[in-house]
Amino acid sequence: QVQLAESGGGLVQPGGSLRLSCAASGTIFSINLMGWYRQAPGKQRELVARITSGGTTNYVDSVKGRFTISRDGAQNTVYLQMNSLKPEDTAVYYCNAIYSGAHYWGQGTQVTVSS
Repeated sequence: QVQLAESGGGLVQPGGSLRLSCAASGTIFSINLMGWYRQAPGKQRELVARITSGGTTNYVDSVKGRFTISRDGAQNTVYLQMNSLKPEDTAVYYCNAIYSGAHYWGQGTQVTVSS
């Protein structure tokens, strides 16, 4: 089993920055793939960014150049640095991990971008 604990959400003005963190725990070795999804009200959950254990990253087009995903492999921790935030980035952000073929999710953290 994998447990994911997120932190770092909050309220920020447009153009501001936030850093999300997600720590994985449980009886696990290195997690192959970790990432961040988000879900805005009335919309489907979408992939924001993901990173492999080897450091390969993928981003949804709308956040390229503004968000950076990174991870501490030894600690199975993943981070999402979000810069130049826009109101359309407002959503609940969920940490995701794929381990031994199963998906695991965090509880979600609210990010609100508003003046």
